[in-house]
This record gives sequence, C-alpha cells and structure tokens, in this order.
Amino acid sequence: MLEPKEAAEAEIEIKKSRFIALAQRVSGAEEVRRRIKETRELHPGANHVVHAFVTSGGDIFGMSDDREPKGTAGRPVLEVVRGSGIDNLLVMVVRYFGGTKLGTGGLVKAYTEAAQAVLKVLPTRPLIESISFRVVLSYDQYEPIKKELGPLLLEPPKETFMEQVIITGKIASKDADWAAGVVSEISAGRSTLEILDKDSSGSA
Repeated sequence: MLEPKEAAEAEIEIKKSRFIALAQRVSGAEEVRRRIKETRELHPGANHVVHAFVTSGGDIFGMSDDREPKGTAGRPVLEVVRGSGIDNLLVMVVRYFGGTKLGTGGLVKAYTEAAQAVLKVLPTRPLIESISFRVVLSYDQYEPIKKELGPLLLEPPKETFMEQVIITGKIASKDADWAAGVVSEISAGRSTLEILDKDSSGSA
C-alpha cells in the first residue's frame, strides 16, 4: 500500500464549471476538518468544497457532498480514493459553478474525473509500519544519541530542551529494538526509548 508523499493539485473544466482537485496526506479526521477549513478560506468564492478521505488502512473513511445533490459528489470521489490503493489520503474537489447545471450523471462524471486527475499527478511512497517514541536524555547524551537515531527518523523529531532533553519522533517498527539498544548503551542504562504508539507511515 502507498500514501501521499506530498500534496498535488489538478483542474478540469466542464461547461464552464471549474473543478479544482486537491490531494494530500492526512493522519485522521481532525486533520481532515482543518484542511477543509483552510481550503474554504483559500477559495471563498467557491460554490462547493466536496471531500473524501481514508486512513488507518481503510478502516476510517468519510465524505461530504457539500450541498451538491446527494450521492453525486462525495460518493464518486470516495470510490476513487478507496480504489486507489493509497492510504492516509484526503481528496477535496473545489467547484466554481459555471452557470450550466450538469445533472446527476454529469456531476458524478465530473467529480470522478477530477479525483482521478489529481491522483495521476500525486507523488506517493510505500506505507510501512512505524512507531512513535520518546526518550529523555541528559545534555551529554543528546548529541551521540541523536547522531545514531537520526538516519532512522521518518520525519523531523520534536525536541524540548529543559532540565533534560526530550526527543519525540517516529521510526520504522523494525528498527525499534536496535534504537532502544543504542539509547541504553550510550546512556549506560540511564535512559530508555519509550514506545508511545504504533502507526503507519511512508518511507522517505
């Protein structure tokens, strides 16, 4: 299975109506709501912002017709999304009405084609099982441990510098035991790699 590597955009025009399709990676429903809100703010003159998304290997999904006739917009986009083999995916289709009604069949065709168009240009990467971790370090442990963990990180870590250094990040599940051993060895057993949760993430 794949997931989006970065965002993509494509546009089609049918009878003077513009359909701007946007695809991007999301981690859950809360992020979906935020992305939709941002898109509405970027397109205040749009008549509709239709969306469909899937996460968690297809177990979590959703859609909205956004005031288009029921079943003519969100459902076609969701079918494209679910049939793509791409997880953690949100597709939004922004419509600017061109003055000519397309009818039920025309809307289904338009939203389907818009979703297909953006997925054709969407960069993807393999989806792998990953874990989120946290490690609390003394300042003298920070540089050597970060040097060893750095190549394993799937995304930039969050680092907090207080009395001690707290690093939170994400690595592939297969690397967890090795990373835990490195932390224990360099810190002489004073620090441990704490597993926060399991997730799915793409490789670089």
